[in-house]
Amino acid sequence: MSELTERAHKLDAVDELRGKREEFVLDEVVYLDGNSLGALPAVVPGRVEDVVRRQWGELRIRSWEESGWWTAPERIGDRIAPLVGAAPGQIVVGDSTSVNVLKALVGAVRMAGEGRDELLVDATTFPTDGYIAESAARMTGCTLRPVAPADVPGALGGRTAAVLLNHVDYRTGRLHDLPGLTAAAHEAGAVAVWDLCHSAGALPVGLDAHGVDLAVGCTYKYLNGGPGSPAYLYVRRELQDRFESPLPGWNSHAEPFGMRTGYEPAPGALRGRVGTPDILSMLALEAALEVWDGVPVEAVRAKSLALTDFFLECVAAYVPEGRVECVTPVTHAERGSQIALRCDDAGDVMKRLIEQGVVGDFRAPDVLRFGFTPLYVGFADVERAARVLAQTLA
Repeated sequence: MSELTERAHKLDAVDELRGKREEFVLDEVVYLDGNSLGALPAVVPGRVEDVVRRQWGELRIRSWEESGWWTAPERIGDRIAPLVGAAPGQIVVGDSTSVNVLKALVGAVRMAGEGRDELLVDATTFPTDGYIAESAARMTGCTLRPVAPADVPGALGGRTAAVLLNHVDYRTGRLHDLPGLTAAAHEAGAVAVWDLCHSAGALPVGLDAHGVDLAVGCTYKYLNGGPGSPAYLYVRRELQDRFESPLPGWNSHAEPFGMRTGYEPAPGALRGRVGTPDILSMLALEAALEVWDGVPVEAVRAKSLALTDFFLECVAAYVPEGRVECVTPVTHAERGSQIALRCDDAGDVMKRLIEQGVVGDFRAPDVLRFGFTPLYVGFADVERAARVLAQTLA
């Protein structure tokens, strides 16, 4: 047994989160793609069966009230809230991340007021955010300016209505300065909008503490909500009365069953709702979130950093020098919960890794991406992944 293998077993033995692994449906595969799709929490299948057989099959329409279907978007939002540092009543669950980005950006421009006709967007953003930002700019008559996150403070000005930024870069795993960039936006009189897809459930966010205005995120990565599980929208409490969604559906009406021809938004975060909630996916997500009961986000962050540090140490020990290049920042303050390694034949390498039971993913043209989900990834997994990577690259 190598020194690193032995140390991995010792680290797993003292891991305070090690018991959480048993709450997921896992096999012998080293699963390092939870930053794309989280593993299945073991409680979900039984809960979904109850929703289908009893709530839908037996209670039918009565379940909107008796099973709490109608209040699910805000109830599940309140379950997500502690994971992103938000008080209750500020998050509503529903729709996709793309739809919520549109709501947030157009709503931000409308809040920004007269004379502000410019949108800044993270130049390295996940493509859908860029597509939606371009559409939102056309809808609101704004000019769209792609800017690297580090350059945002110097790009802000009196015309800036809103800034859309990713908390963690999806490709490199770089963690951006949410407190500092939010403060810079506010100093310029702009609205700060954050995409939390690659940070929620992996590290502390502190939405309330840092005064973030609007935020969106998906739930199928570190929150393990399942493929296509609904996203969420955060609207800071002080801004809720001013938030005007570009998608005023009947579910966000102050009196949804009044069937009025005129629209009057519901109070609070509820105005972020649009149409009928996707109940099957939503209640699967609600069940999945139970794995977070009693888990401090700070403990998750500590293990995430320990896992990624250990992976880099194992890669340095096992992989021939110069064969891969780490593009994820080494500094903890700048690292999310993934490691991205650049190599020329990354696509073929990832296929061979998956064949050998180590699942990460590939991002064109040359990035191997490994996500570390602290609730179910252990140190022995990390050591094995690095060892198999070295064998694959040999």
